[in-house]
Amino acid sequence: MSLLGQTTVFLAAAVVAVPIFKRLGLGAVLGYLAAGIAIGPWGMKLVTKVESIFHFSELGVVLLLFIIGLELQPSRLWVLRRSVFGLGSAQVLIGGVILGLAGYSFGLPPATAIIAGLTLSLSSTAFALQILAEKNQLTTRHGRAAFSILLFQDLAVVPLLAVVPLLGSSGLNAGDSELWFSVGKVALALAVVVGAGRYVLRYALRLVAATGIHEVFTAMALLTVIGIALLMEQVGLSMALGAFLAGVLLADSEYRHALEADIEPFKGLLLGLFFISVGMSVNIGLILTQATLIISLALVVMVTKGLVLFLLGKMAGLSGYSARNLAVTLPQGGEFAFVIFGVAVASGVMAPELSELLIVTVTVSMALTPVFFVFNEKVLNPRLISRDEESYEQPVAEENQVIIAGFGRFGQIVARILRAKKIGFTALDISSEQVDFVAKFGNKIYYGDASRLDLLRAAGAERAVILVLAIDDVTASVRAAETVVKHFPHLKVYARARNRKHAYQLMDLGLKVVWRETYLSSLDMADAVLQGLGLADYDSGRVVQRFKEHDEHRLYAHHSMHTDEEKMQDLAKKAAKELEELFEQDAAEGVGS
Repeated sequence: MSLLGQTTVFLAAAVVAVPIFKRLGLGAVLGYLAAGIAIGPWGMKLVTKVESIFHFSELGVVLLLFIIGLELQPSRLWVLRRSVFGLGSAQVLIGGVILGLAGYSFGLPPATAIIAGLTLSLSSTAFALQILAEKNQLTTRHGRAAFSILLFQDLAVVPLLAVVPLLGSSGLNAGDSELWFSVGKVALALAVVVGAGRYVLRYALRLVAATGIHEVFTAMALLTVIGIALLMEQVGLSMALGAFLAGVLLADSEYRHALEADIEPFKGLLLGLFFISVGMSVNIGLILTQATLIISLALVVMVTKGLVLFLLGKMAGLSGYSARNLAVTLPQGGEFAFVIFGVAVASGVMAPELSELLIVTVTVSMALTPVFFVFNEKVLNPRLISRDEESYEQPVAEENQVIIAGFGRFGQIVARILRAKKIGFTALDISSEQVDFVAKFGNKIYYGDASRLDLLRAAGAERAVILVLAIDDVTASVRAAETVVKHFPHLKVYARARNRKHAYQLMDLGLKVVWRETYLSSLDMADAVLQGLGLADYDSGRVVQRFKEHDEHRLYAHHSMHTDEEKMQDLAKKAAKELEELFEQDAAEGVGS
């Protein structure tokens, strides 16, 4: 089958299976797995080259880790260090020892038992994070604990892959020089990534953004992720870990939200392809012939890891509800098992038959995870959770409540006042030159077009409270307002209008709070001019206030007719006459004289 034909099959399978499983409440991940089984070698045999597709689809995991890295600024990552190295290391070591001892008790050689136990203690980053994201639980306490453990597991893969050959017959006599050479390569690669992320990448992104061509910026974003991931793979590190590191290094850059918005669609599709490829790789024949053994092994792995996670969660201060959620999020085997078991077979540490059995066990545990998650959510939590726990475990809102779209002279004034009151905000501007200029003065601003739905989501519009629409270009301003009104109706929009016509365009979209750009400053100047002509402060203020009330009444009263130019001209003449009569009436009453 051609590449285009295979693509059609994948898309059709996903479009059919995922909505069905979502409707049944089983989640998208299980839908992708079912789609993979249906079209794979053990189903309709529409796709047979599973291994090559699996390796390509791993880019989905790579992009996922990059986006997660973008959400974690280095300062926040430093805060997580205790959870990562404390909770994470405890989970891997305790789970690995228990599972390794279980394997040894069933007759596995010591080296094989060690590798099998430690590898099975690793969980699936893709499965766990996808489920947490679907349920909007990434920012909950158990979500953060799960992420910390997964991050340590990704770090643990590196030494584990280095140890496997040393345990084999070919590695026992290996000299120290080769090991130190590998360590040197890793250190050099990490230094290159850190240096490039801090200096070269930002400069390159600035040059590309200056072109104003969105497709080229998207290509640069993909090149950044894939290039660093491949560099990490060449020195023996995981591609996912390299992508995560790249994301962290760019987390406090002005291009963070634009990168996230551009990568997100590719991440979603490739991650779905990854789950489909996992489904296709399931050896249904082996499951059918050894169903009891495989399901028993999968349940032993999941229950053991679940109990360890629950107890560690409680020891780390999590509530029973949160510890239970952590336990059902990470009980499965991970995608790194496919790699580590392959190296173990090549090194003579593990028999091919055992490797295939354990890989199928890991795959079955992945497939069972969404079921366990739903069971916990639908059955256990409603019965066991208390009201105090439920309120305590709500996601912690860290996103800024205010988004400023357009960071020119108007938006910057609003930003300065918010900053003075220590109110956080996210600023967006389409001009890369403006972004660079403003950043030189210590302002935090991100590059991107605020009319793009994906960029607004990346900037946290779904959780924000207020959007200040201060875009200078009228067309871009109206386009952004349309996007916000349609997709984020909960946002209170405070809009800046260039003129009366622009104000009417925004009002047509339902915006109620609109400021004409120079209107208030013009009124202030008129007040000063009247005082310069000899009017008292009170009298000049009264005149200006009367004009303001009349003009604002006219603005809203004439809104429905603003598209009729002749009618508006006639109304303007009548309004001017009416205003003159008002002032004449005030003069007769002694106001302003």
